[in-house]
Amino acid sequence: MSTYAVGDIQGCFEPLQRLLDRIAFDPHHDRLWLVGDLVNRGPDSLAILRFVRDLGERAVTVLGNHDLHLLAVAEGFERLKRSDTLEQVLEAPDRGQLLDWLRHRPLMHHEAGYAMVHAGLLPAWTIEQALALAREAERALQGEAYRGFLANMYGNHPVRWRDDLTGFDRLRVIVNAMTRLRACAADGEMEFVHKGHPDALPPRYLPWYAVPGRRSQDVAVLFGHWSSLGLQQQFNVWCLDSGCLWGRCLTALRLEDRQLFHVDCGGSTVRGSER
Repeated sequence: MSTYAVGDIQGCFEPLQRLLDRIAFDPHHDRLWLVGDLVNRGPDSLAILRFVRDLGERAVTVLGNHDLHLLAVAEGFERLKRSDTLEQVLEAPDRGQLLDWLRHRPLMHHEAGYAMVHAGLLPAWTIEQALALAREAERALQGEAYRGFLANMYGNHPVRWRDDLTGFDRLRVIVNAMTRLRACAADGEMEFVHKGHPDALPPRYLPWYAVPGRRSQDVAVLFGHWSSLGLQQQFNVWCLDSGCLWGRCLTALRLEDRQLFHVDCGGSTVRGSER
């Protein structure tokens, strides 16, 4: 049995199928870990959702910002953007079942010496604390009052974590860190504007994983979300967003021996620009 962690798919179903052929994925014995953003911008979000859902316990996927965007649009709290490709999902006969399944995915997963999150972890959080905070937000998203959570999920404030935060402010910081974070200051202040390479970050800000004293550095963290960063392994983190959506490649990391596998995504189609 092997476990493969796969970078951001974002509706690119055909490259995913080629990658699974490349690794000879056996759904009866192997497992997939998916770093989030299953949907949007690519051409086949509906096929991706159906495929991953049907894998059942053989697939673990954490929620990404595009996945949450789909849920917010479906509930009427966000509008479709020009670059979105979510219409097939929203018009599907099994829309309700798919969205309910997606709403019950975790924000963070921890197993066998690895932690997986879509975007990042604030430097003050240990893995144990981050998991507990993820469970708080998951309970809000999965509970009967989930529409209230989605209605109050968006916004850039508060910009940093405090243990005494409560209510939607507390949940918003958790979600922003785990699904949107790329860079922050040494004191944990999050920066949400920059999407390019880390070399061009504004003064005071570092990639979240490079902040000195980051308390999660004793566990290997798998993440995506940062296509301009690309495939990276440093500071005991693995960025697996190798830019499939933008015509580069889709990557799988076999966790047992850390071997990498890639397929070319030169034929992928996308709305909008990389930035």
